[in-house]
Amino acid sequence: MVSPADLLESIQKSTAGLNVAELLVRHPQIPRRTAQRWIQQLLREGKVRGTGKARARRYLAVQPPATGVARDAFPNLIPLSAESRDILAYIDQPVQARTPVGYQSDFPDDYEPDRTWYLSAPLRSQLRRMGDTGQADRPAGAYGRAMLNRLLIDLSWASSSLEGNTYTLLDTRQLIEHGKAAQGKAAAETQMILNHKAAIELLIDNAETVSFNRYTILNLHSALSENLLPNPWDEGRLRQHAVEIGKSVYRPLSIPAQLDELFGLLLEKAARISDSYEQSFFVMVHLPYLQPFADVNTRTSRLAANLPLIRANLCPLTFLDVPEQAYSRAMLGVYELTRVELLRDLYVWAYERSTHEYLAARRDVASPDPLRLAYREAIRKAIREVVRRPNEESLTVIDNVVAELVKEADRSSARAMVIEELRRVHEGTLARYGLRQSEFLRWQERVQTDVST
Repeated sequence: MVSPADLLESIQKSTAGLNVAELLVRHPQIPRRTAQRWIQQLLREGKVRGTGKARARRYLAVQPPATGVARDAFPNLIPLSAESRDILAYIDQPVQARTPVGYQSDFPDDYEPDRTWYLSAPLRSQLRRMGDTGQADRPAGAYGRAMLNRLLIDLSWASSSLEGNTYTLLDTRQLIEHGKAAQGKAAAETQMILNHKAAIELLIDNAETVSFNRYTILNLHSALSENLLPNPWDEGRLRQHAVEIGKSVYRPLSIPAQLDELFGLLLEKAARISDSYEQSFFVMVHLPYLQPFADVNTRTSRLAANLPLIRANLCPLTFLDVPEQAYSRAMLGVYELTRVELLRDLYVWAYERSTHEYLAARRDVASPDPLRLAYREAIRKAIREVVRRPNEESLTVIDNVVAELVKEADRSSARAMVIEELRRVHEGTLARYGLRQSEFLRWQERVQTDVST
């Protein structure tokens, strides 16, 4: 009986790889749709990788690591596109097998704000739906200030963990809330947590004025690097010497005058991006790629990525539960291949986890809202209409129902309630909205299709 293993064996025997048509010639008894499904299974399992697009797409076997080469597996819980798996297949090779590469100036040069998009329009809409707090019309930073205590702990701990810091979440809470350093931890670990706290407070306290300019980013780096660098003069200053990136064949620029010029151009481009999520992701990509500082570049980029989210009162990106081996590989894809797909997939996954935490936290800290009771039927009707009309833009449907049934002064809050409740709809809540399971499944299938495209 033919199985996916037969396709894998054929691919393994071909040094140039095979496309779908060539596989079907070798296995004429397999229907095309079955072959395509098995190929997707092999891609998910990391046994093959794809290269090229459309009819030119070929599938090559992924070689197992050489004997004696230890490496952590990329977590299976993070959904990856075919392009990301292609990056991962390259990055997971031993360092000696990867091609040394220097700074590629065309990578940032080719990016045109609001013309080039790392995050597609559907993906940006998806992120905005996930991160909408219903407070877009409030002063900049209002949501961040309301959630400050939680944000200080979560982001300080998660970002520090990505640097190898061994503080636990509870240790971090004790340090930030009570000033108690954890027993048995290195002083540098305690300093790193406190530096994150200071940097987050800098962003929140100055949300109305911070932006992608030299003053903000240099001072953000200064806060994050305080008392951690061999040369204190490097705190908040562009580097004056060459640096290397551990476990990477990428060699950043080393000429100070070039760094200064490119740093200014990077900030100028970032400031011109109008979408908060694209702006956030752009900085996560290009600030570490340039490596403008002697150290603490990725930490600076992670907090800078939150700047547009805090300013727009969107849910923050805390990096909670992001595995270090996933983040480091995603950054290697940027450094060595100037490709962003793996980091993009990680960004979306990490942001969804952050929003789940913060929407729940918001309910915990908020006082009971009488508007939810007053507009109970309007909220349910809006959800019912969204599910029953899967081919229409959800936000438009919600806005129409809210405009019809809610007073103008309450529409923004009611809209946020609908979006929040829509995320929690599942088969056990359908009767509440007067929905049939078939309607829900049809809507769910459409949502998943939109996300995958």
